[in-house]
Amino acid sequence: MSKKKIVSIEERIPKLKQARKKKANRRLIFYLSIFFLLLSIIVYLQSPLSNIKTIAVNGNSFVTTDEVIEVSNLTMDTNIWTINKKEIQQSISKNPVVESVEVIRKLPWTVEIQLTEYERVGYIKNQGSYYPILGNGVTLSSFKLDSMNGDAPLILDFTDEDYLNEMTNELKKLPDSILNLISEIYWSPTDENRNKILLYMNDGFVVNGTIRNFAEKMQVYPSIVSQLEAERKGIVHIGVGAYFEEYETEVEDEEVEDEVE
Repeated sequence: MSKKKIVSIEERIPKLKQARKKKANRRLIFYLSIFFLLLSIIVYLQSPLSNIKTIAVNGNSFVTTDEVIEVSNLTMDTNIWTINKKEIQQSISKNPVVESVEVIRKLPWTVEIQLTEYERVGYIKNQGSYYPILGNGVTLSSFKLDSMNGDAPLILDFTDEDYLNEMTNELKKLPDSILNLISEIYWSPTDENRNKILLYMNDGFVVNGTIRNFAEKMQVYPSIVSQLEAERKGIVHIGVGAYFEEYETEVEDEEVEDEVE
């Protein structure tokens, strides 16, 4: 019969004390780590270490990066945690070129300002120079051009700002594939129809339409001209109904011959 080993309480006390000491040390190390971590965060937040080092502006074409940064009031002395994104967005949005703006904080030191500008829908001609006009009706008088590059239509004879704004609002709804087909747009109001417009197209056709619901009605233009023979030219009507009216070339030729005789 085996004998059980009896351990006295005197032998166990040192081991218990050692285990408790190790546990207390681990707990102390844990609390000290938390303390120094919080202290480091406080130092970071209150020191130049958390100042902005990079301000990135994206999506701007008509307004310069320097202008955006100046309006935002952000500098390299600004603490990245103290920026008021809503206030910055409201300040930048006051620029008539800007449709929307988003301010993004990218840790550790970068602030990104993402702009969406109103699209250019055409050009206005003034004293021999050309100026882009946006979808909200704003003319960019600071973007003076000596010539057009054909990437948007020339808008002419709009002497009433309200009708011009309505026209540009319709143009911004057009897909680029149709907008790029338009060469010139003339406002041709009559007593019966103040919204009447005439469009000269890059493919040689003329469009007779109205400003009201122009974007919707203009959607039929590609399908109409695609059904016409290449040598046929005339006027595409997109007012009350959509139809094609061919030029009376034979009658015009006879009139010219009679004048020569």
